[in-house]
Amino acid sequence: MTQTTGGFTSAGLALEAQTLTLPSLSIVEAVEIGEIAVQFARERAHPIGIEVRLLEWTVFHVSLPGSKPENDSWMNRKARVVLATGHSSMYERVLAEEQGIDWYIAKGLPEETHAIHGGGLALNVKGVGLAGILLISGLPQVQDHLLGVEVIAEFLARKGELA
Repeated sequence: MTQTTGGFTSAGLALEAQTLTLPSLSIVEAVEIGEIAVQFARERAHPIGIEVRLLEWTVFHVSLPGSKPENDSWMNRKARVVLATGHSSMYERVLAEEQGIDWYIAKGLPEETHAIHGGGLALNVKGVGLAGILLISGLPQVQDHLLGVEVIAEFLARKGELA
């Protein structure tokens, strides 16, 4: 694995996604996920943008101090990857690197509108599949992804779904 992808493997990221499957995802729960992300980001003074979407509907958006307008573009591009594949943007990047392919050519999707950079996490619901997306932009891609994982794990822990 290359330095930019944190040593992740597609198998490890697939297992991570399975572990982070939600029991449900309502608008109230989506906003709660966003609020957890804001709490963590403020505690660490992260200059990021955060969004939570119910598929294509943005139900939570925050731009924290130090974030930039281009964070919105990055979140939109990461969201399109998750919507197109049902997987995290980091998973798609790592899988493409493992396969030695140009993801954009293989998927027939333009880089101008899609970004296989960490920080777009699928919010999958048991028995449903993709129900939403958590998006983080402003840190290096590995940290964007890891913060998203931490947020979803905290949400599940608060619901008694994750030890």
